Amino acid sequence: MCTARQPLPLYLCLAQRDVHPMAFTWKAADGPVGVDSQLNLLEPMNVLKVRPVALAMFCACLSVPVAGQLRQQSFLSEKWDFRLDRDEAEDVWEQVDVPHTWNAKDGTSPDYYRGDGTYRYTLSISPAMMKKRIFLRFEAASQKAEVKLNGQEVGEHVGGFNAFCFEITPYVHSGENLLEVIVSNRKELNIAPLEGDFTVFGGIYRPVSLLLLPKACITPLDYASSGVYVSQQVGERRADLSVVTKVDNGLKRVKELSVKTDVFDAAGKLVATATTSQATEGQARLDFTNRLTVDNPMLWDGRKSPYLYRVFVELKRGKEVLDTLSQYVGLRSFRVDAEKGFILNGKPYKIKGVNRHQDRPDKGWAISSADHREDMSLIKEIGANSIRLAHYPHSDEFYTLCDREGMLVWAEIPLVGKALDTPEFTENMKTELTELIRQNFNHPSIFCWSLCNELSKGDVKGLISELNDVSHREDPGRLTVLAANVEKRPENSVPDIMAFNTYPGWYWAEPSEMKSTLERWNRQCGNKGIAVSEYGAGANVWHHWQTGKKTPKADGVFHPEEWQATVHEQTYDAIKRSGFAWGSFVWNMFDFASASRNEGDMPGMNDKGLVSYDRKIRKDAFYFYQSEWSEEPVVHIASRRDVARRDSLTDVKVYTNCETVRLKVNGKDCGSPERNGSICIWRKVGLKHGENQVEAFGQRGGQGFSDRCKWVLF
Repeated sequence: MCTARQPLPLYLCLAQRDVHPMAFTWKAADGPVGVDSQLNLLEPMNVLKVRPVALAMFCACLSVPVAGQLRQQSFLSEKWDFRLDRDEAEDVWEQVDVPHTWNAKDGTSPDYYRGDGTYRYTLSISPAMMKKRIFLRFEAASQKAEVKLNGQEVGEHVGGFNAFCFEITPYVHSGENLLEVIVSNRKELNIAPLEGDFTVFGGIYRPVSLLLLPKACITPLDYASSGVYVSQQVGERRADLSVVTKVDNGLKRVKELSVKTDVFDAAGKLVATATTSQATEGQARLDFTNRLTVDNPMLWDGRKSPYLYRVFVELKRGKEVLDTLSQYVGLRSFRVDAEKGFILNGKPYKIKGVNRHQDRPDKGWAISSADHREDMSLIKEIGANSIRLAHYPHSDEFYTLCDREGMLVWAEIPLVGKALDTPEFTENMKTELTELIRQNFNHPSIFCWSLCNELSKGDVKGLISELNDVSHREDPGRLTVLAANVEKRPENSVPDIMAFNTYPGWYWAEPSEMKSTLERWNRQCGNKGIAVSEYGAGANVWHHWQTGKKTPKADGVFHPEEWQATVHEQTYDAIKRSGFAWGSFVWNMFDFASASRNEGDMPGMNDKGLVSYDRKIRKDAFYFYQSEWSEEPVVHIASRRDVARRDSLTDVKVYTNCETVRLKVNGKDCGSPERNGSICIWRKVGLKHGENQVEAFGQRGGQGFSDRCKWVLF
């Protein structure tokens, strides 16, 4: 939630990161073309790094002839001054770059710092910049931020994951201006999450930018959205679009404004256009709706074909172009069938998903574009087609990556574990949901809005019902969902579709219990359709065992890699065979910081990831899913890190999607394996004392693939 100080009417401000809020317009051979954020979005820190801000110089260096006024954006990344409030008495300041978190080092410690920190930055504003409207834009600050400029209170934002921005035009002057941002990640009763199995890192952990916009502009003041909303109805031969553009009119004595909307295909061909005009009559804010039809549309079809169109919007006064903005959209339809599962563009589409947290070692939440790309690369490598972005809104940069890569996205708010029955908490959650939806409305990858995760205490049905109503009002075209871990909770009946978090083989029972659990949930949900939103087990890659050992304790110090793989093999088999389940999401793609944990000989970590915290080691379970999901050939010898062997006879397991597979140990063929789908096991393979060469060979499509490792028998 974001509020501005009175008497000046300041508003929420953020242009959606799906498109860069700075757009240029120039004349090309085939007409006006917009340059938008997606051309360089994945390297936002390379757009412009300046101190002091010198936008006028930047604009003067553009090599294209400008047809309309420019939207100008500069990232404020370098040379911020920072101080923790606990250092206030000593007045100890350090210089940092933003994005930044003060928990980069202590985020895995149970006593990590949760309190206040102060950031300062010097804005240098030229006389030319004063002719524009000036905004400050924060992509996120955890989890409460108060913004001051030249000692005046500009505004406050509550919530650690959504973007916010304030107009600072009334507060700046030509020359140097002192920006001060007081950020807090201390626990407060009316700010979610109140509970949660993850570290709440503090700081300005996503980019900050300065926006210069014309007096009349496509507004960045509507719940931190782009100001452009593309709704769609997609049929077999046509897609009908309704494009709403919200305009903030700061011009005087203007009688009429118009908005032109063009739709371009991936090749840059104009496929639809419409223009709407309105009399301003002194109105400060106006909504323009353009309706367009795209004939025989190319569909956004998941990993197979993530086709994107570009919606280009021009705000005009007569023939004069005042402002422009682009949005990339994908045209698709989807629904959930209680018996057939998820349906994408009229065809069954089994969701093979993973969960993702956004933190990294020594960085916390202050991660880079390269980090986002590496995460996406690993998720693509495993063969997943969907991502649950747990348990909060993620960076717009990552949503855009999902659009481009065809990843279906489950997006959710940070309502985790516990809710309060207070008007202030309820309003905060409704605002956070509204921000999430409006800021990400045009991302084709998002198919559902999640209302909560694992609320297991108190009567929260009323709150969830209110949130469900907000979602349907804001976006009737997407589904609502929640992730439950307790059966027959009253709020489970509220959303459009349901999902459950369950951990057979880890927190309870055996992995084989997944089948009966799924069937029971399905009976309870009736015609909603269900998914498994979390399942899995912990694994320390340096902990190993062979067969015949006692099931490890979830809260114990010993988390063998082999048991994690076994849990996933059995639980996923049940999910895969349940045709009514519309999808599943492995918990988790990556190990992540959870300061309260002390287990698996990894204090401060949740070790259920398929990949290590530093993204360097793929666990055996990673290769199991890769052999199930990926179209690329896979041959992987399991337990390869268990080098020191004590038993002369051992089972050897290989994950593969090859048509045939052979195993050789010390050059000797081990015969035919027991095979169940992608799992091949050779029983009681003999090892010699000393070093043993283990080799697996697969054949697929006439080509050979192999994997090798060394084991030493003592």
